[in-house]
Amino acid sequence: MSDNYTAVIIDDESLAREITKKYLAGHEEISVSAECSNGFDAIKKINELNPDLIFLDIQMPKLNGFEMLELLENPPVIIFTTAFDQFALKAFEANAADYLLKPYSSERFDEAIQKAFVRLRSKTPQTGLIKKLIEQNDEKKEFLERIVIKNGPKISIIPVTEVNYIEAQDDYVMIYSSEGKFLKQKTMKFFDEHLDPKDFIRVHRSYIVPVKGIKKIELLEKDTYQVILQDKTAVPVSKTGYEKLKEILN
Repeated sequence: MSDNYTAVIIDDESLAREITKKYLAGHEEISVSAECSNGFDAIKKINELNPDLIFLDIQMPKLNGFEMLELLENPPVIIFTTAFDQFALKAFEANAADYLLKPYSSERFDEAIQKAFVRLRSKTPQTGLIKKLIEQNDEKKEFLERIVIKNGPKISIIPVTEVNYIEAQDDYVMIYSSEGKFLKQKTMKFFDEHLDPKDFIRVHRSYIVPVKGIKKIELLEKDTYQVILQDKTAVPVSKTGYEKLKEILN
């Protein structure tokens, strides 16, 4: 008796979704339970349908494949589909995750399906693999334009231009924005490296503030400063932070 599995196809290009369906026609053990053209719908469908397998495009607007992965609690087996992305490929190869480099042949597709079957039958949780992929992708020195946050069923996308300040909270950070405050499971180091230093400054080991959000710098006592932000929040400034401030504000 052969196993039967369900799949969700996630790609913003309808042609790419059609090709995946065409190639899947040769695999009757897999039925497509949904197809999505963006990450928001995909998360909803994955939570609702609990598929065994997903075909996930990396480069998508609004929410890319990696941002989507961060929001999945029990990720299914994933076959990534991607146009050339050096960093993503490096992460996949290092962690033995399977990916299809667009455009791909039906033979290459069948190979990926066979690998997926091995994972599906072994029923190994995918969370460890996903965590490693995200960590590796985070090494990419690319400045953020938005921060994606999941709060229960709600997904918020905060453009970095709307961040008032970021505060360290153990293994998390609290992001304060005009929309409210949001907890994100990333380190201060990650934000320090992925926010454009022209626009953001780490004034203290526990605080990152936007340069344009600084209203004034106040001397509290000898060598102790704080910055007052536009929303009147007072944020402590360390010695190193003060040096950085002097440099950038000059």
